[in-house]
Amino acid sequence: MDSIPANRQLWNRISSAYQHKHDPHIGAAPRLWGMYSLPDTHLNALGEVTGRRVLELGCGAGQWSRALAAEGATVIGLDLSEAQLAAAARAMGPARYPLVQGAAEQLPFAADTFDLVFCDFGGLSWAPPHLAVPQAARVLRPGGRLVFNVASPWFEACYDEAAARVTTTLQQDYFGLDTIAEGGGAMSYQLTYGDWVRVLRGAGLVIDDLIEPRPGPATPNGYNETHPPDWAHRWPAELLWVTHKP
Repeated sequence: MDSIPANRQLWNRISSAYQHKHDPHIGAAPRLWGMYSLPDTHLNALGEVTGRRVLELGCGAGQWSRALAAEGATVIGLDLSEAQLAAAARAMGPARYPLVQGAAEQLPFAADTFDLVFCDFGGLSWAPPHLAVPQAARVLRPGGRLVFNVASPWFEACYDEAAARVTTTLQQDYFGLDTIAEGGGAMSYQLTYGDWVRVLRGAGLVIDDLIEPRPGPATPNGYNETHPPDWAHRWPAELLWVTHKP
């Protein structure tokens, strides 16, 4: 949990530039997943939300929360950063929803509160999963679902820091993946496939699906340079986990 203050400071600092660069892609249409803006209508991960209580872990400027609220969900958007929450408040549409400041590893909600907890490169990328996943499981009602998208360990293991791009060469040990220094003490987190399974099962969740989103060969990555450009068409760049609480 030492990364909480530094992560909050990082996102307060970069929020404006991040939203200016990425909001046109994230908010281009409802329910677009990940670095390649792949539609949920194709991936079928999130399911029906109308009438359900939903928590977004790391809502950013609220693009997802805004869309789900418009579909009739009772949404709460949680984020660590005041600047991100301010961006979400400014962009909120006619379907209003609450915004809460907090950390994914310290959720300020009662047990058995939500039908769906989800994030797209949100709280489960920026909080230690062995702390955040049990918190998500705790606030889910029986039968509730945890659905989240994170970077694939393949993507991280092939990231060349010097070149600032993802390559076809392994750059770091797969079994060394854990924390990724983001500068100034800020951290993001990366698990192996096996560690994700153990963390999810250890929190009492049932794994229903693991979707490896595959963009078309000409689909651009809105966040990272890859070499070759069709990298994610050939290898998994992201992991979209679909789980439920029995």
